[in-house]
Amino acid sequence: MDLLVALRDASERFARAGVPTPGVDAEILMASLLEVSRGAMLAKAQTGKALEPSQVEQWEALVSRREGREPLQHITGTAPFMDFEVSVGEGVFVPRPETQALVEAAMTHAQSIAVGENGLHILDLCSGSGVIAISLARAVAHAHVVALEASDSALPYLKRNVAELAPHVEVLHGKVTDLDRGHPLVDMILANPPYVPLAEVPNEPEVANFDPSMALFGGEDGLDVVRDIVDYAVGALRSGGYLAIEHSNLQGAAIREILNAEGFFGVATEKDFVDRERFTRGFRA
Repeated sequence: MDLLVALRDASERFARAGVPTPGVDAEILMASLLEVSRGAMLAKAQTGKALEPSQVEQWEALVSRREGREPLQHITGTAPFMDFEVSVGEGVFVPRPETQALVEAAMTHAQSIAVGENGLHILDLCSGSGVIAISLARAVAHAHVVALEASDSALPYLKRNVAELAPHVEVLHGKVTDLDRGHPLVDMILANPPYVPLAEVPNEPEVANFDPSMALFGGEDGLDVVRDIVDYAVGALRSGGYLAIEHSNLQGAAIREILNAEGFFGVATEKDFVDRERFTRGFRA
């Protein structure tokens, strides 16, 4: 089967299935099958290369999975984030590019903090695949970064990604409510928690049918875990410590109210690269 024919056929099938970027997805899947970069795959296609007979069946299997709206990242086994890729699959939340807004702001803040004798302590709650913790650890070499994840299914991905990309990150298994309140020594707490209200059904089949519900739903109003995080941060953050929580574009006001009620100052909601409210941050009094 000619590569160009295979790509065109897959793109048409994906478009009929409602895949948002059918041509791009076909190219990424083909590059994954051939185990080459997307650019190298396109070069092969343009010079008339064809799939080997043994690859045709594999290609059909990949295309059928994406046609059924299985996330592209589950099929390839990886998801890009910042300047690296993490392993993902069934049972772990696929990282979204929108989270980069929270990460970039946190990196800027972390690099501006004066480091005391105890060093810089950063905690990533509801870590999932680990992209927030890994990003901060790679950008701020002197930081001690801890990643917390409650899901038994997501934990292996978190451990694998940390081991490969930022081995000095400490991984903990548990819920926010399991954490020792201890002394307020944490400089920064970051989180992309489950925040979808229970009654809300995600529109995209990739999310509704494949993302783990534990990573999506946050109680009746979506803010149960957010409240646990803020409650923990009140005791764990040092004075002036930084808290940033990702949320939907409709929840900024509610989260600002929660933070203000707990005495945080400098509370503000920031936008992502598509100009939607994406995360709210504040500083502990």
